[in-house]
Amino acid sequence: MGYRVAVVGATGNVGREMLNVLWQRQFPVDEVIPLASRDSAGKEISFGDGPVLKVKALDTFDFKGVDIGLFSPGASISKIHAPRAAAAGCVVIDNTSQFRMDADVPLIVPEVNRAAIAQFRQRNIISNPNCSTIQMVVALKPLHEIARIKRVVVATYQSTSGKGKSAMDELFEQTRALYMNEHKDPKVFTKRIAFNAIPHIDVFMPDGSTKEEWKMVNETKKILDSSIEVSATCVRIPTFIGHAEAVNVEFHDPISEEEARDALEHAAGIEVLDERKDGGYATPVDCAGEDATFVSRIRKDPTVRFGLNLWVVSDNLRKGAALNAVQIAEDLIRDHLTRRH
Repeated sequence: MGYRVAVVGATGNVGREMLNVLWQRQFPVDEVIPLASRDSAGKEISFGDGPVLKVKALDTFDFKGVDIGLFSPGASISKIHAPRAAAAGCVVIDNTSQFRMDADVPLIVPEVNRAAIAQFRQRNIISNPNCSTIQMVVALKPLHEIARIKRVVVATYQSTSGKGKSAMDELFEQTRALYMNEHKDPKVFTKRIAFNAIPHIDVFMPDGSTKEEWKMVNETKKILDSSIEVSATCVRIPTFIGHAEAVNVEFHDPISEEEARDALEHAAGIEVLDERKDGGYATPVDCAGEDATFVSRIRKDPTVRFGLNLWVVSDNLRKGAALNAVQIAEDLIRDHLTRRH
């Protein structure tokens, strides 16, 4: 006997990946219910090698009797329907930004703060962090345990899939147009994304940072340690899948490259690929379709007393979204949910 699981936003990039991960990890389901907008109702969607599923309309769906809802429909939609699902007894694991900074909603990366899942009972909602935050804190956690992190400066190199299918399509169409000596104006991005880099993800804040940068700062504090100072610059690059990050870490306590490498190699969810030779490092292409967060280029920062540099790469649709949500669901049923149908 298993659980009834609803996947909200099932026709989007992350929703489809959630379905893939549920199947691949053999999550114990009795029923999977794909939900999306009314326009998508009736469409068929695959669930591994199982029977084809028919999408149902979210706005009229009754969540009574559903155990877990994996939400990725956009923040404005989650704002309406996640509390409705939670009130019906469904534990919501929400991938949007809507509830992340609410004090009574746990923000979870299982490898980092699994114990905080227990707080879900306050509102029946658990938040999945931002994709760029997830991979960074996975890499930082084992280092923080041995040397206490003081400050992090990170520059991200984020793929177009983080902005959705239309963004990936724009990259493809602009690239093809350039090879055909044609011009396509940007519609999804503020500037041309093909063969370019755009230092602008999400809206600008009053202090000049972007919302994506704000998320990395505040989510890291909530998940890992409120005393850690974080400075972020987030950049969109012309790749389809996989986010990369150049992470500079300053510690309170001494830590050697060897200690850092050993801690990372023995940490859950991390694969160290760090050879000081041509190709001895991970790239976004290497991480696509993989569950692990890859760490490369581990080296000392000689400009501070206790400092290291890291290169961190992960599949933003898997560990940065769908996989992390399913891992939360796995820990939820292992430690907290006992009701089965």
